[in-house]
Amino acid sequence: MKKLRLIVCLLLVAWFSVNNPLVDTYITSLKGNFVTAVKQENPLYQSIIKKASTYEIPPSNAKIDQVWKAIPGYNGLTVDIEASYKNMKKSGIFDEKKLVYKQTQPSVHLKDLSPSPIYRGHPDKPMVSFIINVAWGNEYLPEMLAVLKQHQVRASFFLEGRWVKNNPDLAKMIVSAGHEVGNHSYTHPDMKRITAAETREQLVKTNEVIEAATGNKSSWFAPPSGSYRDETVKIASELNMKTVMWTVDTIDWQKPTPDQLINRVISKIDNGFMVLMHPTASTAKSLDRLISLIEDKGLKIGTVSDLMSEERIMK
Repeated sequence: MKKLRLIVCLLLVAWFSVNNPLVDTYITSLKGNFVTAVKQENPLYQSIIKKASTYEIPPSNAKIDQVWKAIPGYNGLTVDIEASYKNMKKSGIFDEKKLVYKQTQPSVHLKDLSPSPIYRGHPDKPMVSFIINVAWGNEYLPEMLAVLKQHQVRASFFLEGRWVKNNPDLAKMIVSAGHEVGNHSYTHPDMKRITAAETREQLVKTNEVIEAATGNKSSWFAPPSGSYRDETVKIASELNMKTVMWTVDTIDWQKPTPDQLINRVISKIDNGFMVLMHPTASTAKSLDRLISLIEDKGLKIGTVSDLMSEERIMK
């Protein structure tokens, strides 16, 4: 009887030892340490570690430039050692094409800067944005939206509040097509000349009517005709909007031919540029070819929010 009890006790002890979570954790850690030790002694693993720094790119902080004013930051790159090793493990040979990267964020972001207008995105980001200011030109909007849809391009439409009030269905159409909408004042005044109280009223009323018509809040403000003063930018900032200008102007309101408009843009277009346009006949006729030529230069086209994002475009 005593022997039987002893055997049962030994079996119970053995069972608890094997099924104890602490034991499982210990065994798992031993396995992990063993695997890590094997990898660390592996020539391929050591080669990836040794070469990683040559492929890394430091993040770029947002800053206020003397010429371009506020410029957003841009993520850097660091090599993911473990994922890269896993990618190359089968061949056992270092291959830079199989390196896996992780993005690293800058320490200073656009939101950290003092209120300042934005004329372009980061110069290393191969992306551009179309800024389409809308206060008239209803007859050209459907054609432009169709071309943008055909190319799967999203743009930023800056809407005059008065226009939205009179054309809520068109405003909804723009948002339904996946585009971004921003604030372009309520009655298109010279923002540089009106008072602070009038400025605030223009922006608030426009935000309210845009949100009522589309359900979207505006994060960006584009001053009519690009006219503003420092106080304008500060008030927009207090209303949680950043002030956006442009890098290249199509001057489409002067009714250029499609060739003139396209040459004006393509001769200047570069990383981070913002292209100003309006719903005009010139732009509607030029848009299809303009998009193709920009993309042929290796540039993506996105909204202002896409362009100002620190997210790095991976080739």
